[in-house]
Amino acid sequence: MQAIPHKKPAETELILVNISGHDRPGVTSALTEILARYDAGILDIGQADIHHTLSLGVLFKTSSDVSGDILKELLLKAYELNVNIRFSPVAIDEYEDWVSRQGKNRWIITILGRKLTARHIALVTAEIARQQLNIDGIQRLTGRMPLRETPDAPAQAKACVELSVRGTPLSHADMQARFMEIAQAEEFDISLQEDTMYRRCRRLVCFDMDSTLIETEVIDELAQRAGVGDKVRAITESAMRGEIDFCESFRERVALLKGLPESVMQEIAESLPVTEGLERMMKVLKMAGYKTAILSGGFTYFGNYLKQKYGFDYVYANELEIVDGRLTGRSVGDIVDGRRKAELLRLIAQVENVNIAQTIAVGDGANDLPMLATAGLGIAFHAKPKVKETAEQSISTIGLDGVLYFIGFKDSFISSPGGNS
Repeated sequence: MQAIPHKKPAETELILVNISGHDRPGVTSALTEILARYDAGILDIGQADIHHTLSLGVLFKTSSDVSGDILKELLLKAYELNVNIRFSPVAIDEYEDWVSRQGKNRWIITILGRKLTARHIALVTAEIARQQLNIDGIQRLTGRMPLRETPDAPAQAKACVELSVRGTPLSHADMQARFMEIAQAEEFDISLQEDTMYRRCRRLVCFDMDSTLIETEVIDELAQRAGVGDKVRAITESAMRGEIDFCESFRERVALLKGLPESVMQEIAESLPVTEGLERMMKVLKMAGYKTAILSGGFTYFGNYLKQKYGFDYVYANELEIVDGRLTGRSVGDIVDGRRKAELLRLIAQVENVNIAQTIAVGDGANDLPMLATAGLGIAFHAKPKVKETAEQSISTIGLDGVLYFIGFKDSFISSPGGNS
């Protein structure tokens, strides 16, 4: 009696499929439908679309007895759809090694400026390679750039690209320093953030006011009306550079305002030059449910004006003493200095039941440094040199809405919530 040969058991195969070509509705559906008919398991999938050109990758698991049929059907469907298709076998050991690297450090590098060039991206990615990190994702956060510039476009133009990077830098400090060096030399901004669970679930944003939310120092405006502008401005600049104690400088400047009519404050408030991007940023933050606060070494009168106009949730600043309609040259209560700003940030976070890692602080002066260091994300905004050197993140090239890109918002979501770019 002749022995019946045993059928060789089917082996597991891993196959990477890469599809490219003109994008159209239904491409992904048609290709994955074939995999579904053969009960293939999708281990990884990713898709990108650049100027209507599709790039789709699918890593799937199947058995050797049906893999040939799957590839044949995929090839025929690709021909029918007029897209290019390429197959690559993946060794199981290679896949297991890739799986074992899950959970390794991941970083988000945000490149931001009025415009971004190939040189900018080349310099950043060269440092990423030098640190032996791997880029596993790139996405554009800003809208598509028009070729024809309108008269308003140069002043308001923004370009932002976000890179997702995996691994552990050889030296985080060296990488941060190199990024700051590149950014300063090439006039664009680079943010390096660890991609933790807190990065995309920030809940509280605290802002300095003078030279951050508004493009002036209010005390200088008051001093100009009081005829002591040069004296106060010199003290202000010295304090912002960190050369003299903030509280001491504050008392000296306020004393010089003695006798100024209270009505002057309303005149100044109604003509405050707000910083580019403030209205857009506040609209998005409120829409997304963020709590916002003004923590200022300036004055509550002007902070409350901005609160009413833009919808801030909290204002903590200094109260000028007024008697018989004139400033007395003194303030009421404790002075809001750098230490107090950091305390207030912690207090508001506690009241709002927000983890300190979920907070953001934005400021420009030396008295903002404690607040920037306390927050989960501290951003030096168009800051003095000492502040930029100390803060880990900075924005120097565009307006306040740059904060939205550091959080991870895309223009397409901002302009049309739930939309696609």
